[in-house]
Amino acid sequence: MNIELLTVGTELLLGFTIDTNGALIARALGEIGVRVVRRGSVGDQEQDIADAVREALARTGAVITTGGLGPTRDDVTKRAVADLFDAQLEFHEEIWQTLVERFARMGRVAPEMNRAQAEVPRGATVLRNRWGTAPGLWLEAAHGLVVMLPGVPREMRKLLEHEVVPRLVSRAAGRVVRSRIVRTSGIPESLLAERLGDIERRVAPLSLAYLPGYEGVDLRLTAWDSTPAEADSALAAGVALIHERAGHHVYGEDDTNLAGVLLDAARQRRVRIAVAESCTGGLLGKRLTDVPGSSEVFVGGVIAYDNAVKESLLDVPPELLQQHGAVSEEVVAAMADGAARRFGVPLAIAITGIAGPGGGTDAKPVGTVWVATALDGATEAMRVQLPGSREEIRMRAAQAALLLAWRRLAAPRRRSPH
Repeated sequence: MNIELLTVGTELLLGFTIDTNGALIARALGEIGVRVVRRGSVGDQEQDIADAVREALARTGAVITTGGLGPTRDDVTKRAVADLFDAQLEFHEEIWQTLVERFARMGRVAPEMNRAQAEVPRGATVLRNRWGTAPGLWLEAAHGLVVMLPGVPREMRKLLEHEVVPRLVSRAAGRVVRSRIVRTSGIPESLLAERLGDIERRVAPLSLAYLPGYEGVDLRLTAWDSTPAEADSALAAGVALIHERAGHHVYGEDDTNLAGVLLDAARQRRVRIAVAESCTGGLLGKRLTDVPGSSEVFVGGVIAYDNAVKESLLDVPPELLQQHGAVSEEVVAAMADGAARRFGVPLAIAITGIAGPGGGTDAKPVGTVWVATALDGATEAMRVQLPGSREEIRMRAAQAALLLAWRRLAAPRRRSPH
């Protein structure tokens, strides 16, 4: 089955909102063998919506829309599609009562303007929305199939999962499009490609895409037009081969977060963590505390942006700062050691660098970053030269520090002075 996606909202065209709904729908449909052949966006104009739906139906015979089902004047998707199908809008008392009860549970009276959400095109199937106020609609006639979903991402996801996908499964051909992602860090895309070599030929009929970002390079393997069993088998073989060739640069798959991987490793070794940050200004601590349950492992940190703070809170000797500068191996190692002592933890992670756009020199250009870990009394430091804007350098620096710490925790225990 082929289908088209149409996201509705002027905010999408103006660039104020990113279309995450379309990406999620495309992935979900590919999993069940429904192929998305075209995606488009249109503003909140009734005629524009009608034209876009009409054209999609002429090409494919099926379209999913998101957005424009709310109670305000710019929510006109339902009316546009109803007119296109010559289906009169009819008021459904049971939908209105559900809305009244929902507002009552929130201690409010349902606004009269929400009555519009209880209007349904004649002949449409109502897709019950238990997560919001706008029900989805399934309208099918000689024109083709139009599935209308709300634009609120959480409501859209729930309706897609519970109402739309089950209805489309029976129409799919049993051939699926499935992907898996292997996440790598600490290796450039070009070098990674050299290591993987002829992997696409080895894992045929899978395709391989390189997806570089500030956290590293994600590798997406995709199985096309396969049965579910064939896809899963081929993807498992492809992922295993990537692990073999990319080695210790692989830190996880799919939605794995390196901060979460580090916290899991620390939890397994019963190690608590502290951080000492300069150029990242707390970003490393944020990465760690973004992970639920991080309080079991993460203790806290120091943002030592000024040298005086490095000296007073992390016990960095002034002579190190004077002789080597704040962005140096010696200082970052002292920061890590100081944080470990200050917080009384086995593992401390430190970052210092030049994020730019100014402050660089020939010896230490913008993007020069030192990261260090102090683990069980032994300290290791690593210099990385990071590209990008100030924000990108800071994000990449935090990732480099997480990677160094994870690799040390994953290695056998050892004790030696710095």
